[in-house]
Amino acid sequence: MGALFLLVYIGGVPFPISALISGVVNALLVWAGLQWTRSTRLGAIALWTWLLSVMALTVARGPGGGVIFGVAGGPAFDEWSPLVLFVFGGVPPGIVLWRYSRR
Repeated sequence: MGALFLLVYIGGVPFPISALISGVVNALLVWAGLQWTRSTRLGAIALWTWLLSVMALTVARGPGGGVIFGVAGGPAFDEWSPLVLFVFGGVPPGIVLWRYSRR
């Protein structure tokens, strides 16, 4: 869902709300995983799964030949949207893991 709604515009300005929501949801999933186990590796399974899914969306083609990321020649934000999703979706759960490991 984060990739689907990433290219939402309000007026002429890109508004990557789904990237922000992905970061919050991923951080909550990592936090919940860390409540069930003491291992940061097991607690990070949700983050690793999400990262692999986003990476697959950047290189894979769908059954009809469609590409989720890879709008060549589109507006500038379209080219940066995978990076925006990685940063805003991956940094918050990374912070949760880092703070948990420093305990």
